[in-house]
Amino acid sequence: MTTTELASATLSALFTDFDPEAAARLLATDYIQHNTGVPTGAAPVLGFIPDLEASGISVTTHRVLIDGDLAVFHNTYGSAHAFGAPALVAFDVFRVANGEVVEHWDNLQPPEAPNASGRTMTDGPTEVTDLDRTDANKALVADFARTVLVGGDFGRIDHYFSPELIQHNPWWGDGLEALGAGFAAQAEQGNALRYDRIHHVIGQGNFVLIMAEGTLGDTPTAYYDLLRLDEGRVVEHWDVISEIPAEMAHDNGKF
Repeated sequence: MTTTELASATLSALFTDFDPEAAARLLATDYIQHNTGVPTGAAPVLGFIPDLEASGISVTTHRVLIDGDLAVFHNTYGSAHAFGAPALVAFDVFRVANGEVVEHWDNLQPPEAPNASGRTMTDGPTEVTDLDRTDANKALVADFARTVLVGGDFGRIDHYFSPELIQHNPWWGDGLEALGAGFAAQAEQGNALRYDRIHHVIGQGNFVLIMAEGTLGDTPTAYYDLLRLDEGRVVEHWDVISEIPAEMAHDNGKF
């Protein structure tokens, strides 16, 4: 099975078919878990499946991108009370090896109302294009992450972003000016967004995902930012932001 097939089958076994036998065939026994509330290993996940089915949880996948042995799913979970909310927007990242899913990361956030431009956290283009630009797009985004997000050089942001940026973050509307104003307003309110470390930059064609950690105000925070690029500029942005808890159900860390 391909990376896409393995990851998609695993997502279906867990959240659509609720099939422990299928999931057991797909998950490595020593499956590495980074969801902060679920213990590591396949056994805890398999044991949780009946509870997931009883909860009525559902999953809708909006986007999928594949980068080597990594598969990224941009999802919405409905009836997500098993994970602490009526609904959650998520990025799920699976790593595969030797015909099994061996590792999982995610970031979860309750959906909010459409932003000032009327955009939701998940709408917009879904098609992966420009496969020949994958490496160039990943390199540009990695440089943006180092220079602007971690380095704080926001004067360089127009080198990477279109001024007509299409925005899906629920706090801010479209445009590069609104993005800058949003960051400034957060800082003035004592709730500044700070990126301290970039853990992964994953991309396929016109889509690139940044997985990073930092702080929101004083709170340790995980930032997952999905960017769509066109002709060497970032033209669209989605994100999921969540707190990193001090205690987790395993020792693997969030990243």
